[in-house]
Amino acid sequence: MWKPVLFGLLLVLMPVTSALAEYERNQAVPVEKVLYGEVLSVRQISESQLVEDRNRGWRTFGGALLGGVIGHQFGSGTGRDVATVLGALIGGGVANQSGGAYYRQYRLLELMIRLEDDSQIMVIQDVDPGMPLKAGDQVRVVYLVGSVRVDLAM
Repeated sequence: MWKPVLFGLLLVLMPVTSALAEYERNQAVPVEKVLYGEVLSVRQISESQLVEDRNRGWRTFGGALLGGVIGHQFGSGTGRDVATVLGALIGGGVANQSGGAYYRQYRLLELMIRLEDDSQIMVIQDVDPGMPLKAGDQVRVVYLVGSVRVDLAM
């Protein structure tokens, strides 16, 4: 009796994760070129992005399943059938409303960099707590396929 309830509950409460960055520092990616320079200024900025839940269908299904299992515990005969259907409808509706769209806040750095040839570039990248950057730091600008990353020069 409790196995269907626990299974339904697990379906509803499964965590949903998504990758935020294009790559992690521990991944090997092709590099197009590397330039060196000095950080002229650092400014922390933030960006809000509307994120929609892509697993809404599964959440609704799990809610309906759980609601149906709970509704089936009440009444007998035709009343039990009605309670099961109502429980499934209510559970699916509640689970569907719990998902949806929300805003995710990204912390970003705006870096103004003077390269070795005295040209200046601006790079906006995510904040890396393991590599704080400040004005005056010597950095390398790594051009990857389709993106740029700034790290401390080693």
